[in-house]
Amino acid sequence: MNDSRLYKVLRPIIKLLTNTFLRPTYVGLENIPKKGSIILAGTHTNNLDCFLLISSTKRSVHFLAKDELWKGPKKILFSNLGLIPVNRRRKDHNALVKAEEYLNKDCVIGIFPEGTIGKKRLLPFKIGAVKMASDTNTKIVPFTITGKYKLFSKDLKITFGHPLTINKNDLDKENKKLRNTILNMLEVK
Repeated sequence: MNDSRLYKVLRPIIKLLTNTFLRPTYVGLENIPKKGSIILAGTHTNNLDCFLLISSTKRSVHFLAKDELWKGPKKILFSNLGLIPVNRRRKDHNALVKAEEYLNKDCVIGIFPEGTIGKKRLLPFKIGAVKMASDTNTKIVPFTITGKYKLFSKDLKITFGHPLTINKNDLDKENKKLRNTILNMLEVK
């Protein structure tokens, strides 16, 4: 799948603004493969988390995002950025199929397995990330976002862990393993 022109135009602008005003620290960037399919799965602390992921790699990241964002004129914007709408009120098979289409074409999927912003603690994970990884033989790169989104702050940090291979035999166990990996990364920060 070709990257959208809009994404190609906006990515350098997002990176410039993010790195100028939020000044995040990036750790473990070498864990994101330069080519091939990969799933970036991690903590969701703020609506700006997507900008950190976009700024961390030159590859286009196709995010799964709540379908409520596809209302009004935003629908055109989000559709042209390669985002995948997810109905969080039920298991959304269509979103899974679309994300797997991207993965089968060596793209990057960004997902927040909590399914929403976790304010104080890591919420239970939805199974989508490990299901996609299992179905497409794709590894998951876990990540954590720590610190505050403040202008010119130096404590905002995104850390990428080593890619995880998913065992197809027990997805619930693999989902717990992914969550525990991210919990351990948060403790080390």
